[in-house]
This record gives sequence, C-alpha cells and structure tokens, in this order.
Amino acid sequence: MDTERQVAAHYTHGALLKTILDALKQMGKDPERFAAQDLATGDELHLGWLPATIALAKDLGLAPGMHVLDVGSGIGGPARYFADAHKCRVTGIDLTEEFVATATALTRRCGLSDLVAFRQGSALDLPFGADTFDAATLIHVGMNIKDKARLFAEVRRVLKPGAGFCVYEVMHAGDGDLPYPMPWALTIETSFVETPETYRRLLSAAGFKVEAEENRRTFVLDRAREMKAKIEKDGMPALNQHALLGPTARERLGNVMATLERNVIAPIEMIARAA
Repeated sequence: MDTERQVAAHYTHGALLKTILDALKQMGKDPERFAAQDLATGDELHLGWLPATIALAKDLGLAPGMHVLDVGSGIGGPARYFADAHKCRVTGIDLTEEFVATATALTRRCGLSDLVAFRQGSALDLPFGADTFDAATLIHVGMNIKDKARLFAEVRRVLKPGAGFCVYEVMHAGDGDLPYPMPWALTIETSFVETPETYRRLLSAAGFKVEAEENRRTFVLDRAREMKAKIEKDGMPALNQHALLGPTARERLGNVMATLERNVIAPIEMIARAA
C-alpha cells in the first residue's frame, strides 16, 4: 500500500458523520440545521484549535470575495470559519473520502454550501488550473507528506502571483524522538515531520518568500490549559476530538501534548507570498 492510501486509511473513521450528528443531538442541536460554531469543539483537527484558525486567518489577511484553497481540509472546520467569518469562497481538498463526504454534509447543514466546497484528491497533484486562488492554507498536513518540494510547487502553481500561503505545521523544534502513535500517524512509516529550516528552504525553492514566522507552542499550551479547566468545570463536551479519533485517541493526543511540553515539536505558522 502506498503512503497516500495508508494516510487515507489512517484517517478513515467509518461512522464519522453519524458520530458528529449524534453528538450534536446530545448538545440539544438540530442535527439537520446548525451553526458552524456549534462544531468548534470537534472540527478543528489541529493544535490551537479554533483560536489558532482565527489567528492564522487574520495573519493571512483574508477578506470578502477571496477564493481560498485549504489543502488537507479534513472535516472542514477552518474552511467553514473562513467562509462564515471572512465571507471568502473556499475550496478544500483532502485525501480521505470520508472526510470529504463528512465536510460536505456538515457544510450543507450549516448553510454554507454556496461559499464552501470540498474535493477528494492529492495535494501532490492538485486538480486545479494555474493562477486560480487568491490564498491558500496548509494546516497540520505536511507531517503526512514526504515530498514537500512537490507539495509546495503544486500550491505555487495554483496560486495567483502575490497570493498568500499560510503554513501551520507541527515541526521539529528540539532534540528527541517522537513517540507513536501520534494523531497524524500510528508509526514513523507515514510521519514526515521536518524542521522550520527545511520548510523555509523548500518554500523558497518553490517560488515563495516567507514574510513572517511564529512559534505557537506557548499559545497552544495556554489554550490546552484553558480547555482542561473548562472540562474540569463543565465536563467533556459531547462533540470532542476523542470521539472523532476513536479508541486510541487518549494515547495519541497524550503523546503529542507531552512531546510539545518537552519542546521536541512545535506548531509553527509561516506566512509566505507567491512570487
């Protein structure tokens, strides 16, 4: 099995939409009609969660009418936020068919299908023409992609000159091995975590200029402490990432947070500009 099929299999849940809709019922929501914000405790599958998405949208300068490409769009949390909060048109692409189907179904129920659409496909062979998009995002995706040079070349191809590209990735920040399983990989076989230096070099080679870079480790740890305090006070929300990640969620999430605490990894945001 090639890497992309292994990655897609890793993220396939089997009953993802039903799990989410059942959780919404427990929250007292109408599972056929709800607001994008109602999904926020479960549909932001990256470190920093919704607060990180809000920050990177601001840093990227999203504005009404822009056409944004979300590479590795998952179940659509960031894409829906961009459309709902910034009135952007968003196209998401993801390897995992169940993610695409679930993202599409949730987006329709949020009333955002006029602004947001999802396609199944590979980030290494984007099914879009050159100079199509005004901006792009890559949020916790590169850890599953070995050929980052090709990834960045493809993103550059489909971006208009001068377009912004926000890369928000888990990167190596210090010495130490990564424990597995992690949220993005059960073993090292499909895990390709790199250093910020590697990202900068490959972005530059693909025709991007990195204009800003921020280590969001402290930001994420602060948000995690806030979430823990809220859960201790109010209980675990019905819609949560443990439910979406399945029976190994506790170990996988525990490993990533422990490695973050030790500063072996860090979530790094880079804002790059297409030449």
